[in-house]
Amino acid sequence: MPASHPASQEEHNRHSLIRARIRKLLPQFAHLQDRSREARRYVIMAAAIAAIGGLLFGYDTGIIASALIYVTRSFSLSTAGQEWIAAALNLGAVAGALISGPVADRYGRRLTTICAAAVFIAASLGCGFAPDQTTLIIARLFLGAAVGATTQIIPVYVAELAPAELRGSLVSLFQMVFSLGLLVAFFTGYELAGPPDCWRTMFNLGVIPAALLALGMFFLPESPRWLLHNHEEERAIAVLYRLRGHHDPVRQELDDLLSAHEQQTGESGWSGLKQAWVRPALIAALGVAALSQLSGPNVVVYYAPIILAQAGLGSSAALLTSVGIGLTSTITTMMGIALIDRVGRRRMLLVMLPFAALSLFVLGSIFLSSAPIAGLRMVVMLAALLGYIFFNFGSLSVAVWLIASEVFPLEIRGKAMGLASATVWLSDTVVSLVTLTLVNALGTTGTFWLFGLINVLSFVFVWAFVPETAGTTLEEIEQRLHKGTFYNTGR
Repeated sequence: MPASHPASQEEHNRHSLIRARIRKLLPQFAHLQDRSREARRYVIMAAAIAAIGGLLFGYDTGIIASALIYVTRSFSLSTAGQEWIAAALNLGAVAGALISGPVADRYGRRLTTICAAAVFIAASLGCGFAPDQTTLIIARLFLGAAVGATTQIIPVYVAELAPAELRGSLVSLFQMVFSLGLLVAFFTGYELAGPPDCWRTMFNLGVIPAALLALGMFFLPESPRWLLHNHEEERAIAVLYRLRGHHDPVRQELDDLLSAHEQQTGESGWSGLKQAWVRPALIAALGVAALSQLSGPNVVVYYAPIILAQAGLGSSAALLTSVGIGLTSTITTMMGIALIDRVGRRRMLLVMLPFAALSLFVLGSIFLSSAPIAGLRMVVMLAALLGYIFFNFGSLSVAVWLIASEVFPLEIRGKAMGLASATVWLSDTVVSLVTLTLVNALGTTGTFWLFGLINVLSFVFVWAFVPETAGTTLEEIEQRLHKGTFYNTGR
């Protein structure tokens, strides 16, 4: 049953005026030729440029795995020091995600992304030239704020640009480029390894993708949904025509947008997140956000070189294994992008999560013996490690940004996505702070088995609380929330 409050007469009159203005504006575009193919290419190009933000995310998440070995030597870090340098980015990202939501809602997705890229450039240089541990931690806090902002803004921006049939694959480009960023980071770390100060170059190279993102966003349009929500109807229609290429889908999309807009309760601040009808979306998005990190992917990303080196591999071989991890995550994410709109978000999660758990149980079993890992045990260990990356990154890591960007209503989408992004980073912070401590307390076997159990819990959560949203427009999802039928989709 509907859970939203009825619109006031004043609101009804305002919506009627908006509809009237749009009816007057539409004939200006109706005579344009069908440019659907060009529009489809333009949407894909826009999503690809925006996805460079995922490269920032991936590069600075991955480069710490290589740089930390040499930073530890340069600054004589303790275990706690290593954990805080790794976690500083995550803590900054929590703040960046929460702050950027209201900023993006007020000033637009495009301008906020450009500002985040500028902060990223300055913070990357701050990391590269840091004279001591404290300065490095502060620079990584600002770096995290920029990364957290992009993880909030870009999935929402792409989701609001993309047509329903392409939304899954285009939003998931963000995760694919994140995986590519990991691969680039691991390869860069392997190639630059050796000199004591090589970690400085590793951090400074992060300036390149940030500059590309800032430059690319100058040539992209603002979200048409944000424009319409902020009473810029003519610009919204013009952008929609550029994105869809024909007046029929534009007319239909505007009608859906206005229908959803008319059901808004006016609670667009943080209090809007407390509304009962929004709660199913919060449970689904925040649950997947937390489990995407608590299930352990960054245990492998952050600490695999250290754990593998302790298992008997040399530092160079451990870093080379990280290149394999980055390559596997990139390939599996590409596979996920190809399938997520066809197979569906929910089904992919339910099929792949059990195998992710199994891989971690096998990986933990390898470390039951204290004998040096070699021969068949080494092969099984690496197969289980890469198998976990394949099945976890191909499920939770592909779906996390997509689900959060599409289940929330427009009036609170920026803030809600910020909260989901902050949940990702807060959960990641917990994992990065406790992983080495867990290894010391539970042993390598116990640590991997613990994360295996969390992958099992993730399967149960998806089965219980995550509906299917593939092939459904953002406005249709919002309508189902209003009607109380959110959990009925694809169950």
